Amino acid sequence: MPQPSSLTGLLLAGGLSRRMENQEKAFLPLLDRPMLAHVLARLTPQVGEAVLNANGDPDRFKAFRCRVVADRRQGFLGPLAGVEAAFLTLACDWLLSVPVDTPFFPENLAEKMCEVAQEEAMPVVAQSLGRLHPVITLWPRSILPQLTHALDTKQLRLHDWLAKYPHKVCFFGENREGEDPFFNINTQADRSQAEERIRREEGVV
Repeated sequence: MPQPSSLTGLLLAGGLSRRMENQEKAFLPLLDRPMLAHVLARLTPQVGEAVLNANGDPDRFKAFRCRVVADRRQGFLGPLAGVEAAFLTLACDWLLSVPVDTPFFPENLAEKMCEVAQEEAMPVVAQSLGRLHPVITLWPRSILPQLTHALDTKQLRLHDWLAKYPHKVCFFGENREGEDPFFNINTQADRSQAEERIRREEGVV
């Protein structure tokens, strides 16, 4: 069974952020910090190492002090390309992928995902409120050939990929306020809602 301390956390930030007027989500400010800082602060204590999947000049992430892994393929092919690149670059047996626009995922995410994985080398996908979140997945290295085949044959949608391959599901409930722990930020309205949630969680009036 994988252990949280042996996991590599993979923050997926290789997309184009079209719904945010092409503003890079990693640097989108949430109160006084960029979104990436919020997500790193939540992920880093849960895993052995947190790395960032992003394309373009890696020097723009120097202040965050984490390794940057770029896609091996051209064209911004999505999360599957980021996971493939991480396995090809890093010497890890398990990856826990998390999107950079989901700053409220549970603080026991890695622990619960590892419990569901148990002895079988099979992807584990997060689910909350009846909805699967394929970008939030615990990936075993043994899945790399299937990832590569999917990318080679232009099967890029995570939902479609998971429909074809065996996987497990890890169930998460809403928080005490009835909110989805995997709320993600796609619009300016989402950003305002996230800032209100951060203020409440931090006790800021």
